[in-house]
Amino acid sequence: MGEELYTLSRVREALQSGTFSAVEIVERTLAEIKDEDAELHAFVALDEERARIDAGHIDALRAAGAPLGPLAGAPIAIKDLIDVAGLPTKAGSLTRADAPPASADAPLVARLRAAGAIIIGKTHTVEYAFGGWGINEAVGTPLNPRDRAHPRTPGGSSSGSAVAVAAGLVPAAIGTDTGGSVRLPASFSGCVGLKTTVGLIDVGHVVPLAPSFDSIGPLTNSVADAAALLAVLAPPQDDRSSGWSGRLADLAKGEIALLEGRRFAVIGNTGIALHSETARVFSETQTRLRRLGAGVEEILLPESLADVSAPLGEILALEAYRLNGRFAEAAPNVMDSAVRGRILAGRDIPAHRLGAIREHREIVKRAFAMIFDRFDAIISPTTALPAPLIGEHDESASPALFTRFVNYLDLAALSLPMGATPAGLPIGFQIVVPGLAEPLALEIGGALEADRGDLPLP
Repeated sequence: MGEELYTLSRVREALQSGTFSAVEIVERTLAEIKDEDAELHAFVALDEERARIDAGHIDALRAAGAPLGPLAGAPIAIKDLIDVAGLPTKAGSLTRADAPPASADAPLVARLRAAGAIIIGKTHTVEYAFGGWGINEAVGTPLNPRDRAHPRTPGGSSSGSAVAVAAGLVPAAIGTDTGGSVRLPASFSGCVGLKTTVGLIDVGHVVPLAPSFDSIGPLTNSVADAAALLAVLAPPQDDRSSGWSGRLADLAKGEIALLEGRRFAVIGNTGIALHSETARVFSETQTRLRRLGAGVEEILLPESLADVSAPLGEILALEAYRLNGRFAEAAPNVMDSAVRGRILAGRDIPAHRLGAIREHREIVKRAFAMIFDRFDAIISPTTALPAPLIGEHDESASPALFTRFVNYLDLAALSLPMGATPAGLPIGFQIVVPGLAEPLALEIGGALEADRGDLPLP
């Protein structure tokens, strides 16, 4: 599709202008994937035959003058936790090496197809989605496309989906987010990632990590594209006084909201040290918000942000052990050693500890509700540092220090790149809003994206 960012809007323009047919878009996408993916390792499977058939159907509808869906002809990649009819769902694990092809699409995949999307294939994930760096020693790790000379962490667990989008192989992909798994790879790989409210998008036929916190989210190259995907994936919400679905439709068209009068909170006691370049970009983005007429105020929590979200790791381990402990306990063992350790950590968490976590969670949720009474959003870096080199990262330490509190407290959040290091490594900026306030996060992100302009990324 050329050197510009590969976006859903470009696909629409290509179809409407007749520059490309849907079949030509699919063929060009497949050719690009085959040319690039031996190096990038983003995909685990392609669905070439079905993609060509569906593209031909789109072209036939267009030739007949029939109305087309909002995602007509757009090649979209699906994280390999999510069922796609005819393809196995292996969840990045050798424990599912013999999984049969799925007999039906997950509901979210069915919604994408109904909107005209072309499901191009399935992408790599951290094993059972339990890891934030994007590493999978069992079946392979995608290469962060922002530094092809040096293997860097792509971010996880939706590693392949982010790499496919950031490398321009597809205009959009679907990931899951349980503790940051959409936003972390968006930050490290340099694209837009939306963490949606739990329950907003159907998680049926999706391999779970921790059902209490699992959510679905899009990865795209623009905020407008994230809005367009959310409008398809989420049921209509127009019964809400906010005009939820209408706002999404406007955002999907690229309409830019004003930020004048908006108020943003910055947490002063995060307990998290920032890389110097991350600190610079975060400071510059706050200045940008003020210039756009918004207020930015530092607040203090009763405990550090790191302490607020720390209990989420215990709950994830407990739920993961309940679901997949048998694989972690098996001997001989074929699991990724780091993932196996995280799962086994849930084996010995006592009931009284779970009770204490639930009490803590409710107290903190009330405290954050009071914050959102005063502020439109909480802003933060998405990750504390740019993508480190593989092998120089610490698998025993999570990069999700800024993302986990969002999941723990049933909030929603958007990550978008707002700057880069001198070497071109992207730096993500996170906009956190109350649950079911995704349009607000997208409005803020769209305004910042428009003011930011193009980033000097490789």
